[in-house]
Amino acid sequence: MRLRKVIPVAAVLPALLALSACSGGSEDSEGKNPKASAKATQSAEEKEAAEAKRLGALDGKALEKVALTGRTAGYDAKRIAKAEVEAGRDMQADRKACQPLASLIGGFTHIPAVSVAHRSLQPGEASDATVGSMWLASHSEENATRVMKELRTAVTECPEGFKTLGLTYGKVEGLPAPKLGDEAVGYRVTGDIGKQKVPMTYTVVRSGGVIAAFYGVNMLDAKKAAIPEAVVKAQLDRL
Repeated sequence: MRLRKVIPVAAVLPALLALSACSGGSEDSEGKNPKASAKATQSAEEKEAAEAKRLGALDGKALEKVALTGRTAGYDAKRIAKAEVEAGRDMQADRKACQPLASLIGGFTHIPAVSVAHRSLQPGEASDATVGSMWLASHSEENATRVMKELRTAVTECPEGFKTLGLTYGKVEGLPAPKLGDEAVGYRVTGDIGKQKVPMTYTVVRSGGVIAAFYGVNMLDAKKAAIPEAVVKAQLDRL
């Protein structure tokens, strides 16, 4: 039985990462003036590289090189188009204390990163019902440490959940975190999607100035929703 076929597509990635239909317009407009687009991209990359150097962080190109790609520890990691993730950048929680959680649901850290690299994660075995995504966020080590501290506080202070963009996340609970990296946080957020409750499991690890966040969902068994520790370790070994 191919268990993954029973999982709703909307549950595979955080809510706004699934909005691939929105990407067509921006790509068409850029195509009308490729020289201007290339110049703007180069300028943005140069600014990013300069900021990364100033903070001792990784820029986008360096982050993409170290991000998992292909089959690793039984999971396939694939790049996600930038247009598909940008919509989640500014997710706002209705409670300030819960903002670190809302930002991670959108695929970003609540403290803006110098650069971010996203990947979707799909199990290689058809019998494995855990699917999800991961992303690397590059910061100064000071900001990365602050991200983890404030995320840990949010998990503690938001047990009854929060709302963002009209969606309700009714429960937040801490989970054991792997003993990896410089520090790690594990937690589960339960989203209310229509009449269905979707438990989403997060493992967030800091290695120096890089935050590695892993999101997993398993509609058959929430206790098995975490992305396997072997995948997390494989990513950290590349940093």
